[in-house]
Amino acid sequence: MIPRQPLADLGPVAQLRAGRLPRRLVQLYAGLLLYGASLALMVRAELGLAPWDVLHSGFIRHVPITLGQAVILFSVLVLLLWIPLREQPGLGTVSNAVVVGLAADATLAVLPAPDQLGLRIVLMVTGVLLNGLATALYIGAQFGRGPRDGLMTGLARVTGRSLRLVRTGLEVGVVVVGLLLGGALGVGTVLYAVLIGPLAQAMLPACVVELDDSDGIV
Repeated sequence: MIPRQPLADLGPVAQLRAGRLPRRLVQLYAGLLLYGASLALMVRAELGLAPWDVLHSGFIRHVPITLGQAVILFSVLVLLLWIPLREQPGLGTVSNAVVVGLAADATLAVLPAPDQLGLRIVLMVTGVLLNGLATALYIGAQFGRGPRDGLMTGLARVTGRSLRLVRTGLEVGVVVVGLLLGGALGVGTVLYAVLIGPLAQAMLPACVVELDDSDGIV
């Protein structure tokens, strides 16, 4: 499926001038808050995390910070890699780097870890589904790519490799490093890797906000 309205490739200023700003801002931050909450659901399920979160969970075993703080830290480090790749951040990029980590920590603070396996499975599946919706919401708001998505597209452009190959290489790399650090790998990691792409693609058409300014639409 393709979005009813194509996604736009706009610079930071053009993103803010593209119209329907209140609706897009609400959708952007709703998506980012839900993304952080979905991460926390998978953490409490204790059945495996998304690839980048395997890295985050391993890292915090060795430094005195929270998972959400690790998400923010690695987002900032990834954004530094955008500089040589000449990627252009937007409001959504910067917001993603901060809000997701804060939302994850806030959700973890109020969400206990269940003992029953059935409840943990429900949390894991709900986390993956919610992550797909959250991804569609923040992408559909058209405020730019997230830090890790921009790293993927920038590397693909510079190296000439396919997005699929670059994404696979990045995610395998961060999982390996995360495992070496003691990160949480499990069935949830596999479920996320298999379902997140199809889920986000299926939900995206309904979430793309039509812009007033069609310049730069791809």
